[in-house]
Amino acid sequence: MATVEKVPMLAEGHARLTEELHRLRTVERPSIVEAIEEARAHGDLSENAEYHAAKERQGQVEAMIADIENSLSRAQVIDPTMLSGDKVVFGATVHLLDEDDKPVKYQIVGHTEADAKIGRISYLSPLGRALIGRQVGDDVEVSTPSGDRYYQIAKLEFI
Repeated sequence: MATVEKVPMLAEGHARLTEELHRLRTVERPSIVEAIEEARAHGDLSENAEYHAAKERQGQVEAMIADIENSLSRAQVIDPTMLSGDKVVFGATVHLLDEDDKPVKYQIVGHTEADAKIGRISYLSPLGRALIGRQVGDDVEVSTPSGDRYYQIAKLEFI
């Protein structure tokens, strides 16, 4: 029997996906249907580039809708403020010192919420996987495309 794997995410990530799903259903879908109808009115569909482009976009949007619906149906919303402990877990904000003792800070989030520019990394990323389960004071080695990186966990917050 197959088990459904939960998709952990923060409440704001869940809200953002819900908004995107609503936008795709209420704005994108109707505009694509309109574009297809307009292109059909031009006649011969075999050489109608507008029609083919609209149909391709329709396929992309339908795939995005299905993907978001799948993620939302399996969502496990986690509130980091309700967490505690001494180990890095999903939702934790981790303060690290890199090889040059330069401080960096990341929050461990779901893959749909990840944005390294604002300090959010996926729990599935190489660094996220290396951090999960570690404690303050632990040294962490991460293999990245640009080479191995070394960090020390300086502080752990649940904010």
